[in-house]
Amino acid sequence: MAREPVLQGDFPTDDERQPRPNNEIPADDDRDLRPQHMTDMVGQREVYERIEIAVDASTKRAEPLGHILFDGPPGLGKTTFATCIPRDLGVDFQIASGAALAAPKDLIPYLTNAQEGSVLFIDEIHRLPKTVEEFLYPAMEDFRVDIVLGEGVNARTLCMNLKPFTLIGATTRTGLLSAPLRDRFQMREHLDFYTVEELAEIVLRNAVKLDVRIEDEAAFEIARRSRGTPRLANNRLRWVRDYVTSKADGCISLTLAGDALAMQGIDVAGLDNQDRKYLETILRVFQGGPVGAEAVAHTINVPVDTLIDEVEPFLLRSELVVRTPRGRKLTEAGFEHLGAVPPEPADVDDEAERPLFD
Repeated sequence: MAREPVLQGDFPTDDERQPRPNNEIPADDDRDLRPQHMTDMVGQREVYERIEIAVDASTKRAEPLGHILFDGPPGLGKTTFATCIPRDLGVDFQIASGAALAAPKDLIPYLTNAQEGSVLFIDEIHRLPKTVEEFLYPAMEDFRVDIVLGEGVNARTLCMNLKPFTLIGATTRTGLLSAPLRDRFQMREHLDFYTVEELAEIVLRNAVKLDVRIEDEAAFEIARRSRGTPRLANNRLRWVRDYVTSKADGCISLTLAGDALAMQGIDVAGLDNQDRKYLETILRVFQGGPVGAEAVAHTINVPVDTLIDEVEPFLLRSELVVRTPRGRKLTEAGFEHLGAVPPEPADVDDEAERPLFD
């Protein structure tokens, strides 16, 4: 949403100059479609119920909430949970990135500024260096940190007590976290993909925030092509909104939603051009497989890591491709999606079946 230009002599007031508290995020509906409280969230009901019990118990006991670790694929709501929890608790929170905390000294300001009961959220916590991770151990368990002052024989250790706080970590790769760090989280929650109905509800709610009219069938169509991920659903919704604003009267119908997504190359199963190119290469060049990932990557001129990390996960989850000991292979669903007929099972060689001796 475009901001109005500031005319000469139109300066902000003293109240506008005051910094916002950490738990007050400016409500820009066009840029931030995340729910502000857990009651506004759609999906992840089992995780929501467990977190709600923990938050309610913490509030009744007037104690800090236990440390929480969220894991799962990108775009499923880990950051949304982490920002809604402190709002429901009524406490301040800080946000840090694991990649930005290169040394223990980078973490000290976050720990010393933490108020009692406040929340420290570390995104991509698996990217913390080993030294920073070990520096967190006493802070999470005993709420203290040991700081070394000076060097050599003049060095001394300063034990600094911290106010009890809650650490919330989010990661897309739990396996990269060390066992000592994982065990220090009282709650570990895994976020799974959303159903089409849940995504359709998210699309309908966010369409209201974006001030655009949308039909129920169009919301369902956008949700069906969003791969079970709310972030993709929001991105698809923004693009369809731009399309109908430019090409139509601004109301999203089923036909316009389909035309807009088809213009982006997104088909009814949520596959984009690169996904279909991957499938078509296995079908056309390698007769449906099996074939190694490197052979496919070199054929379509895509780096192997991009193929494995970005293209294959959704195709494997959709059961369009399978990984076999001999390589990737199209399934029957993969052949059907491309409009091809699966090959007949290869006949057993009669010579191989013939016994050695009659």
